Amino acid sequence: MNPTIDTVSVFAYGSLIWRPDFEFVGVCRARVHGYERRFWQASHDHRGTPELPGRVVTLVPVPNGYCDGLLYQLPAAQQGPILAQLDVREQDGYERAWLPAIKSQCGSVVSVLTWLASEGNPSWVGDETIERLAHLIANRRGPSGSNKEYLLRLHAAFDQYGIADKHVESLVDLVTAQSSTYE
Repeated sequence: MNPTIDTVSVFAYGSLIWRPDFEFVGVCRARVHGYERRFWQASHDHRGTPELPGRVVTLVPVPNGYCDGLLYQLPAAQQGPILAQLDVREQDGYERAWLPAIKSQCGSVVSVLTWLASEGNPSWVGDETIERLAHLIANRRGPSGSNKEYLLRLHAAFDQYGIADKHVESLVDLVTAQSSTYE
């Protein structure tokens, strides 16, 4: 079910948490059930290059799984331009999707818009070993900065908003250990 045009909220689970880059009229924590955040999408355009793609998060369907993130409520008058801007930002295999989310502060269920990179898209890499992911993230860079910065800023935002994510925490531990080994 798609909500009416004056009630669009965007569910942020990756870089939109720490760098929304758009106007919003409200923000709150929320949870999407049936998905988990994973670094299973290649980034040829932001955190890597076509020759050496980085890795960024997407939501992967997982029975009984969940993903915590932020809901940004968009101002009605700016929704069109903001969504067009997000379509450009969230390219390289991402598509718009409507999902139900539970607002943390009140428990109400709302329909939210997000961008998913599903299995089968041209930049899908799927499950890789945590060691390979950590190595790639520690060493890749693209026009938007290093892949390591993406991971560490995501983790810092989780600390700020009280979000726990074992996949991200494991990667931070490994990337930090690799970096300190070479410094």
